[in-house]
Amino acid sequence: MTGIADQAWFRDPALGRILALLNADGGADGGEARVVGGAVRNSLMGLPVNDVDIATTLRPEAVMERAAAAGIKAVPTGLEHGTVTLVIDGKPFEVTTLRTDVETDGRHAKVAFSTDWKADAERRDLTINALYADAKGEVVDLVGGLADIETRNIRFIGDAARRIAEDHLRILRFFRFFAYYGSGRPDAEGLKACSVARSKLTTLSAERVWSELRKLLGAADPGRALLWMRQVAVLTEILPESERWGIDAIPSLIATEKALGWTPDPLLRLAAIVPPDAARMEALAARLKLSNAEAATLKAWAMAAPVNDEMSSAAFERLLYRNSTDGISTRLKLALAVARGKAESDFDEMARSARLIKLLDRAMHWKKPQFPLNGGDVISAGIASGPRVGELLAGLENQWVEENFASDRAALLARLQERVQ
Repeated sequence: MTGIADQAWFRDPALGRILALLNADGGADGGEARVVGGAVRNSLMGLPVNDVDIATTLRPEAVMERAAAAGIKAVPTGLEHGTVTLVIDGKPFEVTTLRTDVETDGRHAKVAFSTDWKADAERRDLTINALYADAKGEVVDLVGGLADIETRNIRFIGDAARRIAEDHLRILRFFRFFAYYGSGRPDAEGLKACSVARSKLTTLSAERVWSELRKLLGAADPGRALLWMRQVAVLTEILPESERWGIDAIPSLIATEKALGWTPDPLLRLAAIVPPDAARMEALAARLKLSNAEAATLKAWAMAAPVNDEMSSAAFERLLYRNSTDGISTRLKLALAVARGKAESDFDEMARSARLIKLLDRAMHWKKPQFPLNGGDVISAGIASGPRVGELLAGLENQWVEENFASDRAALLARLQERVQ
């Protein structure tokens, strides 16, 4: 039998205490608990384990009663769906009662609690996510997940169309898990089912869609997943802006990230597949309900001026002053990815890559100088409060920038006096 008993996370005393508690009395009252999902999957694939979820035949009330008797903190995080979070030494473990779906509408599900492990496995989305490990660390596979882990095949459990009809978000989860764990070509039945049901994605909340897309874009290499999403028109359904721009820049961007040690950035990857158009980015941010910070990042990139990699040092500093540094850095990163993609066969692009790297380094370490004057200085010079104050200040600042920030406060005050006389 396949087991994970030797895994460090499985030997965690806190986990052992919870499994012992929920499996007490040898299941005399029908109670049994097993680790389920990601922790089992990642262990078998040699990947790090972050969260440990537990499935049990015990009802949530019984889980809470046992926890209280053992002095373990229990938080009723989702009682209607059978979930209780047990906390030991600040470490949370989600414990969920086995379930069957009574009613689904593609967005929400009504469930009934169960003691049937096979039924619980069959209601889950993908075979690699429906593996259990019992208290001894032996893996229990009721849906063929072990074979799919061996071949890195991302496959829906049972009928793909039915799994998607239960929750339309599973279309995006199919591609996200393919990005993280898949190999070769996506499962044909799953691919077809996702294509047929893609219009149902519009029935989901924007928050759920963006959460899945952001996770997918954060994979080490989401390129193949994006390619297949585009092939079956799923990408166009959730990101119509990408239809005009395409995803051709993604492979060279991923290669550049790896070569230069950049941390995967979902927003940078998003910028690589949508046009740098401020109005479109504002509409995209509103439609997907991006956070204020995420929306600001895209807007800064879309509004940033193009960068000529052969511009002088002084000109580049003026460009940085008048634009968002983050926006300029994003433009440089994307330009660098394109240049590096051509550099192997083009000496000019190789030289351009070197220039772009230098500019990017300067942009990321640049500190914006502080303009020495303010509105109070203009008023003190005899100008009444009003539009004229801003006009004078803007004119002086623009001249100061064009001179590459050379004039100090005294020189600027003297220049101000000349203008108000």
